[in-house]
Amino acid sequence: MSQARSSKSSDFIRDIVNEDMKTGKHQGRVATRFPPEPNGYPHIGHAKSICLNFGISLQYGGTCNLRMDDTDPAGESMEYVESLIRDVKWLGFDWGDRLYYASDYYEKLYQYAVTLIKRGKAYVCSLSADEIREYRGTFTEPGKESPFRDRSVEESLDLFTRMRAGEFEDGTHVLRARIDMASPNITMRDPVMYRIKKETHYRTGDTWCIYPMYDFAHCLSDSIEGITHSICTLEFENNRPLYDWFLDQLQVDHHPQQIEFARLNLSYTVMSKRKLIELVEKGIARGWDDPQMPTISGMRRRGYTPEAIRDFCERIGVAKNDSLVEMAFLENCVREDLNEESPRVMAVLRPLRVVIDNYPEGRVEEFDCPYHPQKPEMGSRKVPFSRELYIEQEDFMENPPKKYYRLAPGREVRLRYGYFVKCVNVVKDPNTGEVIEIHCTFDPETKSGFAPDGRKVDATIHWVSAAHSLPAEVRLYDRLFRVANPLREGTDFIEFLNPKSVEILMNCRIEPSMKETVPGDKYQFERLGYFCTDPDSSANIIVFNRTVTLRDTWAKIVEKKKA
Repeated sequence: MSQARSSKSSDFIRDIVNEDMKTGKHQGRVATRFPPEPNGYPHIGHAKSICLNFGISLQYGGTCNLRMDDTDPAGESMEYVESLIRDVKWLGFDWGDRLYYASDYYEKLYQYAVTLIKRGKAYVCSLSADEIREYRGTFTEPGKESPFRDRSVEESLDLFTRMRAGEFEDGTHVLRARIDMASPNITMRDPVMYRIKKETHYRTGDTWCIYPMYDFAHCLSDSIEGITHSICTLEFENNRPLYDWFLDQLQVDHHPQQIEFARLNLSYTVMSKRKLIELVEKGIARGWDDPQMPTISGMRRRGYTPEAIRDFCERIGVAKNDSLVEMAFLENCVREDLNEESPRVMAVLRPLRVVIDNYPEGRVEEFDCPYHPQKPEMGSRKVPFSRELYIEQEDFMENPPKKYYRLAPGREVRLRYGYFVKCVNVVKDPNTGEVIEIHCTFDPETKSGFAPDGRKVDATIHWVSAAHSLPAEVRLYDRLFRVANPLREGTDFIEFLNPKSVEILMNCRIEPSMKETVPGDKYQFERLGYFCTDPDSSANIIVFNRTVTLRDTWAKIVEKKKA
C-alpha cells in the first residue's frame, strides 16, 4: 500500500521536532502514534490527528504506530477496531507491522502499578465513586485526603492482588496514585489508576477483572513503544503533568514528550463520539456509515475522497487554540478534488417528459460526449438521443419571470451536446393543472450546437432519452444540523437537527453509460453536482448519494436568512 505524501507546511509541533532533531534529542529519532479508543467509528476529527501523526513521521523519516488504547471493555469491540484499521488505510497511511493494543501490555502495566505501590506512590482506596468525587474538591477548594490514603504498602499490595483475583465486586476498591489532594490541577488529586470491572474484554476475554485507567495506560504504552512525540488534542493539556508524573515516578528508560494541539471542530455537525453513538442508537443515523455522519466511513460512502480529506487537514493547519472550521471549507476541498477526476454524465432528478414532434419516430442517434471537457485522455461515451426525452422540471416554466432563461412556451434552448429545441405546446394534468409533458420542435441544422443563421440561445439544459435511460434513486444530502454550533450550552443538540438533511428522489433517470457502475464510483451529474454510487444499489435500481453541490449554495441560504 502506498503512503500518502507528507506535509511540508510548518507549525509549532514541527518546530519542536525540528529543534529536537537539531539537538539530537531521542538520538535523532521521530516516532509518533495514532492511539484511538476502539469504542466507535473514527470521524473527521480523528482524520486530522491521523494526518498529523503519520504526516510528521513521513516528513522526518520516522515511524508511526497504530495503537488501540483498549483499556475499557465497556463499549469496545472488534468491529470498532476493524473500522479504525480500514479507515486509516483508506486515508492512505501505512503502519507496517506496528499495530499494537494497550491490552497487549496489561501484565506489564499491572507490574508498573505494583512498583508504584511498593514505592509508596499508590494505594488501594475503598471510597465509593461518589465519595471520591466529593473528596476531590473544586477548582477553588482543595480536596480532602481519603481515609484509606495511609494504608500500608503491605495492605495495599494484598488488596490489589485480591482485586486482580476477582474477590471483590465492582466499585468496592480502586487503586489511586498518591500525589497531592491540594494540587490546583484537579487531575493530580490522587487520580484513579485501576478499577474493578467484571466485564468481558473483546481481546482478553475474562482474563482480567481490573482494568487500567486511560491516563495510566496511555503514557506507559507510549514509553513501551519508544514514542518520541506524543501528540494529542488540547483537552489533554491538564493531563500532561500526570503523564509526566507516572513516567518520572517509574523512572522508565524512555520518556516521550506530550504535545497538545487544537482539536477539529466542524460547523453544522458534532464531533463527540458519545453524541455520534446517540445518533446511531436512536436511529437518527442509519448506522456509522450513514452519509450524513461526519465519520470517515460515512464520508467515504457519501463520495468524499481520501485526497480531499488529507488536503483539508493540511489546509486548516495545526493550532494551539480551538476554533470552529466552516463545513464549506471541507466541501470546497472535496469539490476541487472531484472536479479534477470525476467523469461528466447526464442525469435527470425530477423528470419532465419532452416530446419532439418533428423528430422521426423510432429514430435513435448517438452523440459522442466527452467525460471531461478539459481532459480528453478520460475519453468519451455514446449517449442515445430519441424523440422522447426527460429534462429537469425546473428547466421549464410556463410563465417565467424575468431573468429566467431556460425552456418556456415559444422559447428555444440548446440540449447539451445536441440540437436546439423550441417549446410549442404543453400537456397538463386535468385534475391539478400541473404541466406533465411539453411538446417541442427541433432544428436539425443545429446538431453541432450552433445555428447556421447565427442565432443564439440563452441556455443549455441537460437531458436523457426516455427509452434508453435507466431508473435511479438519488439521495440529496445536506447539513446534518440547521445551526453552525449545535452544542450550545443548556440545550439538547438533537433539537437542532436539520429536518431536510436528506431528500430521497425515487424516480430519477440516468444515461445508460452508468449501467455498469459499482459502489464508490464518482461522477459529476452535469449542472447538478457530484454524486457517488451507493452500496444499496441493486440490479433493479441504482442508488446515488449527492456528495457535494457544484458550488456552495448553503452560504447563499445563510446570507439570505441574515438579510
